[in-house]
Formats: sequence, C-alpha cells, structure tokens
Amino acid sequence: MNTDNIPPNLSREITAGSHAPQGAGLALIVGAIGVVFGDIGTSPLYTLKEAFLPHYGLVNNHDTVIGLLSLIFWAIMLMVTVKYVTIIMRADNEGEGGIMALMALAQRTLRNGSRSAYFVGILGIFGASLFFGDGVITPAITVLGAVEGLEVAAPGLEHFIVPITVIVMVVLFAAQRFGTERVGKVFGPVMLLWFVSLAAIGIWNLLAAPEVLKALNPWWSVHFFMEHGWHGIFIFGAVVLAVTGGEALYADMGHFGAPPIRNAWYFFVLPCLVLNYLGQGANVLKHPETVANPFFEAVPEWALYPMIVLATMAAIIASQSVITGAFSMSRQAMQLGYIPRMRIKHTSSDTIGQIYVPGINWLMMLTVIALVLAFQSSTNLASAYGVSVSGTMLIDTLLLALLAGAKWTRARWWVLPACFVIILLDIGFLIANGAKFFHGAWFPIALGLLVFTMMRTWRRGRELLSEEIRKEGIKPDTFLPGLMLAPPVRVPGTAVFLTSDPGVVPHALLHNLKHNKVLHECNVFLTVKTLDVPYVRRDARLKVESIAGKDFYRVIVRYGFMEPPDVPVALMSSCDQCDLIFNPMDTTYFTSRELVVAGRRKGMAVWRDKLFAFMHRNAAPATNFLRIPGNRLVELGAQVEI
Repeated sequence: MNTDNIPPNLSREITAGSHAPQGAGLALIVGAIGVVFGDIGTSPLYTLKEAFLPHYGLVNNHDTVIGLLSLIFWAIMLMVTVKYVTIIMRADNEGEGGIMALMALAQRTLRNGSRSAYFVGILGIFGASLFFGDGVITPAITVLGAVEGLEVAAPGLEHFIVPITVIVMVVLFAAQRFGTERVGKVFGPVMLLWFVSLAAIGIWNLLAAPEVLKALNPWWSVHFFMEHGWHGIFIFGAVVLAVTGGEALYADMGHFGAPPIRNAWYFFVLPCLVLNYLGQGANVLKHPETVANPFFEAVPEWALYPMIVLATMAAIIASQSVITGAFSMSRQAMQLGYIPRMRIKHTSSDTIGQIYVPGINWLMMLTVIALVLAFQSSTNLASAYGVSVSGTMLIDTLLLALLAGAKWTRARWWVLPACFVIILLDIGFLIANGAKFFHGAWFPIALGLLVFTMMRTWRRGRELLSEEIRKEGIKPDTFLPGLMLAPPVRVPGTAVFLTSDPGVVPHALLHNLKHNKVLHECNVFLTVKTLDVPYVRRDARLKVESIAGKDFYRVIVRYGFMEPPDVPVALMSSCDQCDLIFNPMDTTYFTSRELVVAGRRKGMAVWRDKLFAFMHRNAAPATNFLRIPGNRLVELGAQVEI
C-alpha cells in the first residue's frame, strides 16, 4: 500500500463529496454537545484555580479578578468563536476536519514536490505529533480536576484522589474495546446536564456580585496588562486552559457537520461557559479564600457531592473524546503512510468512524497513568498542559492563512487580517506556556518530538525502501513478453500480487517463479493507493487495465484517508468493469515481506535506519490492514538494505 497526492485539478473527479451529516437537526446538535465539547466544557474545573497559583504572582483583588475574567472571555471569543467556529470550519476537506485534513488542503494549493509543499507537510505532521502529547494529558488533568472536588467536600479523603483517578483511567481504557456506540448514546444528555449545571452555578453566584459583568468589556483586558506590565503575558499560560479543546471542534466536524457544531456553540455551550467563569469570579470577589478551588467552592453545599459525580462523568466523556480522536488520527496517519500499520477493530457495523486501535489504546493508558502518578494533582499537570495545544493552534492558523490566501478569493480580505491578529495571540500563548518548560511543559514537547521523529522516520524509510525495490525492479513491458515465449507450468486460478509500484513486476511474482516454478492462469498486479481526500467516489475506486491479454492485469485501487481498505470487495467490483473474473475461493494472494537491514549509505542516519527497521519488523502486515483472508495468502520474504 502506498500514498498518492492527487493533483488539484483531479481532486473533484475522484472525491466522493462530503460524508458529514447534513443539516443541523436537534439530534445532531445534542450529539455534538456530547462528543465535541467535552474537553473545553471541563476547562472551568481548573482554569481559574491555575491562574491564582503563586508562581503567576497575581493578587486576589477586584481589578485583577475582573481583568483575568476579561482575558478568559476574549480568549474564548477570539480563539474559539472567531478562529475555529467562524473561520477555520470553512476549511473542510470534503466534510472532514482536523490538522491532517487541513494539511492536505494547504498542500493542494502548492506545486507537487516543491519545498513549500514539503514544509507544509512537516508543519502538519508536527502539529499531529503535538496532538498526541495533548491527548495523554487531557484525560489525566480532567479526571484529576473532577475527583479533586473531594478535597472541598471531605478533606479527609484527599489521599484517595490519585487511586480513584487511576481506577477510573483503567476502567475507561479497558472499556474501549467494546466501542462507543452504546455509551455514546448517554454522552449527549449527560453533557447537556453538565452545561446547564455550569450555567446555573454561574447565575447563582452572579446574583451576589453582578459587577463581574464588567469583564465583558475588552478594556479590562488592556487594563490588566497596564497593571502588570509586559510580564503579564505569562498569565496566558493559565488562560490557554480555557480554550483547550477548541481544536476538537474542527477535528470532529466530519462526524456531525459544521452547522450542528456552530449552533451548539453559539446558542448553548458558549453562554454556559461564560456564565460559569463569571460566577466563579463573582464568588472569588465575595469570598477571596475560595480561590484555592474556585469551581467547587462556587457550588452550593447541598449540591457538592452530586456535582463531583457529574464532573467526573463529564471528565470521562472529555477523555473519551480525546481517545477516539487519537484512534481516528492514528488511522489517518496509517492511511497516509506516516506510522506503521496497526490492528484496527471496527466497533460498529453502521458507523464507519467508530474504531478501536489496541496498540494506541494501551500505550495511551500506560502514559496517562504514569502522568497521574508522577504529577499527583491537576495543578501540577496544568504546568505541563497547554504548550502542545498552543503549538497545534499556531500551526492551524498558519495553514489556514496559506489556504485562505491561495483559495478564498472572496473572504481573504478579512480572513487574512484576522489570521494576523490570531497568530500574535497564538505566539503569546506559546511563549507563556514555553516558560513552564522546566515545570512540566517539557513532557508534551518531548513526547511530540518523539512521535514526530518516528513519523518522519517511517515516512522517509518507506521512501528509501521503495527506491531500493524500484532499483531492482523489472518493467512488465520487457519481462512479460519474454516470459510468455517459454512459460512455466500453468496452474488454474487467479494470483493477486501486491506491489507498491505499479510500474515494476512485483517481487512476489519473481520469487514465485523462482521457487515454485508455476504461473497461474490469471495474474493481477495490485496496488492500493491512499489519496489526500477523505473519500473516493465508487466509480473512481478502480483502475483496471490488461497488460498481456487475459493473462495479466494491472489493478489500482484508490481509497480516501478516512476509508478502511477492503481489497476482496474492491476486486469483486472489478468484474463489472472488465473481463477480469474474480472468484474469492479460487484466488491466492502473494505478497513480499521485506527484511530491512540498516546500511551505511546516503539516506538517513544509521540510528534512524535501525529505528525504521525495528518499526518495519513490528508493523502489522499490510494484508491484515487490507482485509485479505489469511487462508488465501502466501508471503515470500526478501532482504533489503537501506
């Protein structure tokens, strides 16, 4: 299997069109509230508490509280409402969103193979790598932040917080193999109740100190910096916590479509979040001692335990959203050739996007539990949180500006200036969070760099491997006529030879002729290509051509990066396009599995060669990924030095 970047002029010819749900019905809006807004919806648990930690040096007085609330409000408005909901959700890749879909769109505006296209690819992959760093911190900080309500309700139970969090994490990740279809049905109602509770708590406290409504005036944001000077920018390290999860609105667009997400945000989620932040601030103004845990201190005493339970459920849902997002991005990266193939389990017969990737799941679980045990509290984790989100958001804005400048002729006059302002804010967030490097921010950066190195090594290694195979390749036009002059023993049936390069004779065929000395009646050279569009139209799925009469065929099967490949089904449909007769019970698949050996030649550093060899050796076979039945498969090995 290989990837294929399609020229811009061909994209409309092969794309299947948007697969996102159309319209903005109530069911889709409720579903979006349950899945999309979990991360940003649990940010009130820890944002204000983090802002008043001693290392930020803020004094708990009237002007500081109002100024801080103003910064939070306008960060949400600019970074989420304007950037993601209003602008960036216009950049849908045939209905799909997310940084890799945006990267593919941006690359399509550039010349294939150019330095600019390469640089955009690097940016996109680095952003995706940072997403994985964010993905392991989100479950840890949200669940810890929820369970820490026990400190307020019953201080004597404080030492149970970490064990309870670990148990919740183990149960959450262990349940992933069952799929989210059934659990997902309760996500919407639970999150509806959560957001209504946020608004109710906010209104309850606002009535006691309505002067916090002054925070909606942007002047108080300016006043904050006038009071605290240039070093006030470091408070962005806490403010960014209020907008974490904003990127999920764009990433999950393919599941619900843009209208339901926009409507849910504008008319429900945004008001509820703003009311809660204002309510927390009002309570801190009236009772300065509650700054230690503003969220739970703002809850009426009679509702404290129910709110802890509800907050834990909301945190689990927020974690679930990130985990399923990691599964989805992993599949996209596999399809596009950036990470080794892994076993993928489809957990729903109705919904194509519901998948379970065991390798990613257990790796995330171990990393999350290690984070909980290492950092012990949401306050400590907040120091590590934010830098990866800030980096991803900055990359999103840069890619958006490139796309808008090249393609959005009618909107670029206002989108590009907006991007300029947002880039300044993104840089401010990145600087503020980078300042926390030695306090924990090193972890997501290190994890992101590790994932980035592995993704680039895998991609480059695959290119070098293909080059080595191509060097030893033989053109079908010269090989097949000579073969048929004195053919070996012919055996009945169809042989399908998998090859990544349709221009050369598959190695598996050469090995079969060398060792088995037979040739099937019908021989198919099969190449599976993954395109940089989410879906491919059914009538553009296959390209079938005869190479040497009815004895040899070249078949190219195209898939989008959101589609699970299924080679037998694709070959069955080829019977409708040509005289190639495909009988699954009379077909044998042949593939060559290369043993990669690191060599001291130009290409990659030796350590990267060895890393690629290790990854290649432990990757799941392409045949599993392509759904080729194991009882119809013959693997032939070959050693290749890169």
